[in-house]
Amino acid sequence: MKKIEAIVRPTKSEVIRVALEEMGCGGMTIMEVRGQGKQKGVEEVWRGRRYRVNVLPKLKIEVVVVDDKVDEVIETIMSEAVTDGIGDGKIFISDVSTAYRIRTKEEGDAALS
Repeated sequence: MKKIEAIVRPTKSEVIRVALEEMGCGGMTIMEVRGQGKQKGVEEVWRGRRYRVNVLPKLKIEVVVVDDKVDEVIETIMSEAVTDGIGDGKIFISDVSTAYRIRTKEEGDAALS
């Protein structure tokens, strides 16, 4: 099993969520986060004054999938999240040793379905 963590633009979260559900990945966690990448924020103008926003709002989508679905999930997230602009986000992959469904006490891959 792998945990896929995607940091994406807030405007892209709904299309990513729907696409993941359509491919059978219904269980996910979506959190509002703030952060900065290489660009160190953006410069904006408000009431004629320029100011720098260093930490930008993003959404973090976490999903745990069986090993044979990892590539498909990554491709789905990347195709839905891309705008070809700076700040489209990042995807991180981690190993998950096991998972448990509390209600049924299922373990491993069975806990994910």
